[in-house]
Amino acid sequence: MAIAREEVQHIAHLARLSLTEEETAKFTGQLGDILDYVAQLQELDGELGDVAPMARPIDTANVVRPDGLSPFAAREVLLNGAPEREGDFFRVPQILA
Repeated sequence: MAIAREEVQHIAHLARLSLTEEETAKFTGQLGDILDYVAQLQELDGELGDVAPMARPIDTANVVRPDGLSPFAAREVLLNGAPEREGDFFRVPQILA
């Protein structure tokens, strides 16, 4: 699908972009290619009407480990590196009044 230079310039104006003549020519070709690809996808959509919509082609599930507590070996080293400490917590400046 062909797109005119004026359409590219109008889109650039709406996006508050300033394009050179070279950029306008480049984007005119690229946008035309993108629109051609979208047209191909729309044709394909009609041919695949019996295929159920899906997020991915293979049914998969995330494999995660269960949450669990474990001791942190360098806890004191970490806490001692803080500028201010109050017990087992970092002391930070108050940000809410």
